[in-house]
Formats: sequence, C-alpha cells, structure tokens
Amino acid sequence: MSKRSPHSCATEEGPQAGDSPTLDYPHGGDAADSIDAPVHPTSLGHGTLIGKGQGSILVVASTSKQVRVAIVDDHESVRLGLQAAFANAGFDVVETAASVSELVEGLDSREVDVVVLDLSLGDGSSVTDNVKAVQATGSAVLVHSIADRVASVREALAAGAAGVIPKSSATSTVIAAAETVARGEVLNNLEWASAIDADRDFAKAQLGRREREILHLYASGLPLKLAAQQLGIGYSTAREYLDRIRAKYVEVGRPAPTKVDLLRRAVEDGILPGLEPDGDDSA
Repeated sequence: MSKRSPHSCATEEGPQAGDSPTLDYPHGGDAADSIDAPVHPTSLGHGTLIGKGQGSILVVASTSKQVRVAIVDDHESVRLGLQAAFANAGFDVVETAASVSELVEGLDSREVDVVVLDLSLGDGSSVTDNVKAVQATGSAVLVHSIADRVASVREALAAGAAGVIPKSSATSTVIAAAETVARGEVLNNLEWASAIDADRDFAKAQLGRREREILHLYASGLPLKLAAQQLGIGYSTAREYLDRIRAKYVEVGRPAPTKVDLLRRAVEDGILPGLEPDGDDSA
C-alpha cells in the first residue's frame, strides 16, 4: 500500500487504474519526502482511508479546530515571543495580557483551551488567586515559570494548574506542553515531579512567630476575633496572618482550607503539643 502524506487532499474523482495519483505536498518534493513529515495536531482532522492497493488515498476531514491559547506575562517581550511562536504553530492566539485581571477583561466571556500563565506577575496578585481566576473562565492552566521557584510552582499545582514548563524550555517544548494541557491531560514532566517531591526544606511551612501564635490559638478552638484580642492585634491583621498561614501550607503541598485541617497541621508541626498527629478526640 502506498503511503500518502496526511496533509494531502483527494479530488472528487479518484485515480484511474494503472495511474499514480498526483498529490500536492506542502513542503515540496514527492511522497517519499513527505511520508514522515510531522502533522501538527492543531490543524489535522480525522483521516479516512479510501480504496486499496496503490490507488488508496487518505481523505482528511476539515472538522478539526485550532487550539485556542491565551498568554499572561508581565514582560512584553515574552508575550510577543510566545504569541508569534503559537501563531506560527497554528494556534489561535485569542488574547495576551500583563495580568490575569487584564486577561479576564480582554476575553470578555470568550473561552480558550489553555492559558500560559507566568507565576511572578508584577501586580502583587497571588498564585492561587490567579490560577483560580483563569480556571473560572473555563480554561486549563499551564504554568510558565523560572524553574527554581519551587514553592510558587507547588502552590499553582495545588490550586489546580495542569502542568508547569520552565521559561528556559525550547519554544517547541512549550508548544507541545500547551497541546497536552489543551487536550485535558496533565503534563507529567521533571518540573512537575520536582515540585511535588521537592527537597525537605519545604516539608514544614516556614511560619513566623506571630503566625505560629495565631495558629496555636485559632486551631485550639478560639474564634479568630478572640485570638486577635488575646494577642493585642486587630481582627483584620489576624485574618491576614491566617491567610498567610494557609498560603504557606499550600506552598508545601499540605493545604489547610478548614479549621480542622489547620488543627491537623498544627499538631503535625508541633505547634500544638500533647496530641498525636493521627490521634482521636480522646487522646
């Protein structure tokens, strides 16, 4: 059976017996040159093989759609570079922005398949808030970050990002990662594993003295308002400390969204002594 380029389109009238089909190859040359030509998944539909033997042809349906991508980075040069790379690769670059809030406003309810998100934005926004805001638009999140920011990467993954790709990666690697995430798959790579299995420096949340005091009182059962009064600080300040505590536990892969979770973390880290981590109420 003759091999045909998947880019080739059949005419309405098939080849006559004994004739070799005449097909156009996008890269020039003949069939032998195009047999192993890469087919970009952003532009290829489903193929149907028609006929047998040398007269067989591959009809490519035009039912596929472009992968829709958006880019968030506070460096214009990075945005422009990624925009050009994705456009050249056949993606539909729907929006680029310097912040997540700018992205959401620019999308104006339009949906994209994947957002390539820088972790360290200059607007002071948090990693978790940014990931959640992007997910609220219906898009998957691909983190594009400097590889040594393990804590921020862990926070992004805990918030629901589908993968992480270092900024040092080749453009082709970033594009392939975006395709994977856009298909609804999780990107399993070295950076993902490194973030999940980070060194032991991240085993415990690095809490300051005041944060430990707030956690001790609040996790012991005191309402936050009373804990603030006991420490001589305002309620809003106590709330800020509590938010920081939760963020730090997310960073080390040990999220504590509820008061019970905070109690467990306080016991596990020795902030509340006298209880075993797995103990019950009677311990």
